[in-house]
Amino acid sequence: MTGFTFERLDHVQLDIPAGTEDRCRAFWSGVLGMTELPKPPVLAARGGCWFRGGGVEVHLGVVPDFRPSVKGHPGIQVGSLDALADHLAAHGHEVLWDTNVPGRRRFHAADPLGNRLEFLEPRAAATEA
Repeated sequence: MTGFTFERLDHVQLDIPAGTEDRCRAFWSGVLGMTELPKPPVLAARGGCWFRGGGVEVHLGVVPDFRPSVKGHPGIQVGSLDALADHLAAHGHEVLWDTNVPGRRRFHAADPLGNRLEFLEPRAAATEA
């Protein structure tokens, strides 16, 4: 026995370049409908922004030599996966469906800076067409 347990993932952080916070706000809050959270003042001075929607929290942190994550990604479970896919596509974001994980429906998309995102739902919750 280890004496500890994992309870839940508190947040995921993605890298962004300096000066792109407004583009991030337009996507995470504007398109996805997440609420921007205030950052503690000492962290706010570093740039970036934080968002929460449901039980999901995403922190976007400024790095000097930004490169979008093309492999690493948060996996965000959602309700109404098809509605999200349609919503993202209607806002000009490419949706790439992937059927490689049994028991789950999922697709990948990217934020406006090119960071890879995975959205998924259990297959039992989906209605198959």
